Amino acid sequence: MKFGEKIKKLRSDNNMTQEDLAQKLFVTRTAVSKWETDKGLPGIDSLKSIGDLFHISIDELISDDDIQTQRVLTEKRSKTMYFVAIGFLALTVVFTLLLFFLQNYFYLIGSTVGVLGYVVFALLSKPRDKRLSARKVILPYIVARIVLLVIIVAAVVTTIIRLSV
Repeated sequence: MKFGEKIKKLRSDNNMTQEDLAQKLFVTRTAVSKWETDKGLPGIDSLKSIGDLFHISIDELISDDDIQTQRVLTEKRSKTMYFVAIGFLALTVVFTLLLFFLQNYFYLIGSTVGVLGYVVFALLSKPRDKRLSARKVILPYIVARIVLLVIIVAAVVTTIIRLSV
């Protein structure tokens, strides 16, 4: 039985609504809904509270399948964020080249949005657990993103200076 099914069964067996369970665990009803549909897992504090509330152990709540399912969902989300970041990077390059060759300031907006989108989604593309475990390599990761940002901004600034002369 999956984690979501277990939570839903425990909640139903105790005549509780999602709202009731959420109030007892000090979380939102949306969080309980995500758990029941296997779109997320609760944090360790919530797991302890659920175990205490229903008088079961955390081991009974979570199986290896649940953890693997969560890992797959996290990796899928990370890949999606990565591809969105690459899309923003491509958008930035296109708008920067258009700005350079066509010398129209309008393309500066697209280039700026592309840079901001790239930075945000590039940071989100790394799964949370890997972000925390990779503290040793986080500095080179951030430096690489900043260097790329500086290169793109330098191209934009050079183009602007060239246009104003």
